Amino acid sequence: MEPQEIREGYLVKKGTLLNTWKAVWAVLSEDGVEFFKKKTDRSPKGMIPLKGATLVSPCQDFGKRTLVFKLTTDKKQDHFFQASHVEERESWVKDIKRVLTCLQGGKRFARKSTRRSIRLAPTINLSELYALMKDQDDGVKELKLEQDNRIFNHCFTGATVVEWLISKEKARNRPEALMLATGLLNEGFLQPAGDLAKDGAESGDQTNFLDQTNGLYYFADSGFFCEGNSSDEDVLLKEEFRGNIVKQGCLLKQGHRRKNWKVRKFILRDDPAYIHYYDPTKGDDPLGSIHLRGSVVTAVEYVPDAKKYDIDGNLFEIITSDEVHYFFQAATAEERREWIKAIQTVSKSGK
Repeated sequence: MEPQEIREGYLVKKGTLLNTWKAVWAVLSEDGVEFFKKKTDRSPKGMIPLKGATLVSPCQDFGKRTLVFKLTTDKKQDHFFQASHVEERESWVKDIKRVLTCLQGGKRFARKSTRRSIRLAPTINLSELYALMKDQDDGVKELKLEQDNRIFNHCFTGATVVEWLISKEKARNRPEALMLATGLLNEGFLQPAGDLAKDGAESGDQTNFLDQTNGLYYFADSGFFCEGNSSDEDVLLKEEFRGNIVKQGCLLKQGHRRKNWKVRKFILRDDPAYIHYYDPTKGDDPLGSIHLRGSVVTAVEYVPDAKKYDIDGNLFEIITSDEVHYFFQAATAEERREWIKAIQTVSKSGK
């Protein structure tokens, strides 16, 4: 009987021999994780057995590389994976944890909602708490704050987080709120912005979150950026990142020159209407951006000059207002529909 496929999608994986990170197509089943060089490959590059394995998330072994989780097999071999955003990592981790629990108890995997614990009481769900904190009307307000002659955009103070948790009755007092905030920081939901907060996060203290007005933080999935002495051109570029993040994830994108297809991480923002794309194996600097105001996005069945990749459907095209064509491939038909709908909405509403 074939193992049940539980979750699949693009992840970035660290090589087992070389210190290189590459995008792979990962498939989680009832007994292991298979990873493929590309989605259309029939044979996997490798398989990680999960019986007797352990999971560490978040894994902070790689400094600035965030959203990493680690699988250690029964034979003590480490495998490191990186997700493209917080919610994606949480989904993978939740399902892998349940697979490990089922294997340990000799049971079959059954998908049902369970209560999770992340170093806190079983009643605490950090994913739900993070979503409440990001609520535009009732959440923690993102501000433009100045510190050490630098401007920090889309951020807030540690004291603000602690006070919000108490005011919303998520914690009874400041020490309890501080433990919650530390959990959000350790799990990667909150990120340190200024030098003081970064030093605190790396201190190794039990509560490495600063309940202070000069400790600055930002949401992991926000439009955060820092300005020093910027030129007018720099300020104009930063304008692209001021919009709220509407959708993000990995897609295949066709290159303009060589017409080859590569996995790219995409972040769609609403006002101004931009989609930025990144190399998911590298840092936070985008490879490029597409201004979506007035653009047209449609599903297509064929891509001219498709080379060096087996394209198997779920294609769509963006045509910008100045007639530039971009081609993409989603992993599933549902994912293609979601991206098209989100891009259409942003192209009409964003400036």
